[in-house]
Amino acid sequence: MFTNNINPILFNWGIINIRWYGLFLAIGVGLSVWLITKLFKQNKLSTNLAFDLCTWLIIGGLIGARLGEILFYEPLYYFSHPLEMIMINHGGLSSHGMTIGLLITFFLFIKSKKIDWKNILDFVIIPIPLLASFIRIGNFFNSEIVGKATNLPWGVYFPNYESNPILRHPSQIYEAIIAITVYYLLFTIYKKYQNKLPPLFITHLFLLLYFTSRFMIEFVKEFSTYFGLTTGQWLSVPFVLWGVGWFVYAKVKK
Repeated sequence: MFTNNINPILFNWGIINIRWYGLFLAIGVGLSVWLITKLFKQNKLSTNLAFDLCTWLIIGGLIGARLGEILFYEPLYYFSHPLEMIMINHGGLSSHGMTIGLLITFFLFIKSKKIDWKNILDFVIIPIPLLASFIRIGNFFNSEIVGKATNLPWGVYFPNYESNPILRHPSQIYEAIIAITVYYLLFTIYKKYQNKLPPLFITHLFLLLYFTSRFMIEFVKEFSTYFGLTTGQWLSVPFVLWGVGWFVYAKVKK
């Protein structure tokens, strides 16, 4: 067992506070941009195009992630604390909202550049679970998105979350491990079978793997349920069905 009494603020300088969450978010974004640029080079595409796309994706992804958190999870809190809506370094980014924001931004960018999108989307999607893993580590340092009570030996006390802490599942760490595993699988499959896979295979494999695992992890999170499922589970269902539907269609079409 472990007590997570980590100060969420890494350091402060006057009115400027740098949080662990913001640091991990920046690392995740930086690695994602580096990987996308590398994959663009390997596919003989312009690095300037990669940087332009990444700029769009960072803005669109963050807006989508924040709006997802505000609208799907805590609308009453944010509408009564409007300044908190822009404080992304405090935490509160929805992976469902981020995925929607990234996809919308990607297609807007592709339309403006008038380029083929199917093969590009497959390697642009790969860093998303990598970024998600760093965000979840940031959540752990923020003592948020905690798990349910447990007696397991790796349970964690979160005194920054509750005044009388109980042993809880470190659900943030579970999700970070799963996300990095999904990233590894996507990257490995793409590198090994790139020329043999149909367009959009990696994209739909991501939807299937990541959101199925997200659905399962929700069972150990301390969230309210609606008709037996959490908000995160209800939001994951369309992505899973989308992924399954594509693979069924691809199999039948073949």
